Amino acid sequence: MTNEWTDQLAGARMQVDQRFQETLEASSFTSQEWGLVMTAIDWDIENPEQPDDAELVADTSKLSEIIPELENIQQQMGGAQRPVDEGPDTDGFLGRIKRYIHDLQSGSSGESSTKRLNDAEELVNGYTLELQNYLEERDRWEELCELAAAEQGQSTPEEN
Repeated sequence: MTNEWTDQLAGARMQVDQRFQETLEASSFTSQEWGLVMTAIDWDIENPEQPDDAELVADTSKLSEIIPELENIQQQMGGAQRPVDEGPDTDGFLGRIKRYIHDLQSGSSGESSTKRLNDAEELVNGYTLELQNYLEERDRWEELCELAAAEQGQSTPEEN
């Protein structure tokens, strides 16, 4: 089975990546980390036979597998992830150092991993919504739903 509809997402994703950049920059993820997160995502369209009710969903079940690699990226960057906007004490380089030292002292790597996973899922869900909105704005959503329905062996309204 081919994934023609997912192949057609590539161009839309490049455009959404640009639109989503500001959200990404406000997150705790670097561009490199976000790229890794996106490699763990599979896309699906729920209820594609009814484009008005269909929903683009991201399968995030593989995200937990990449968390150790996200931690490796952080270690390569000196152990500090991008700070979340929590005020002037956490901004910039010094804020990252303070957070890193705090994490080391509190032994919160397990908590940190869970938080990173939750943050990644939340960011992916926002990206998915932005991607579907983009496709709808460009009148490409119905076409993708038809392709997805055909790949799933379902009939589209035009075939009935």
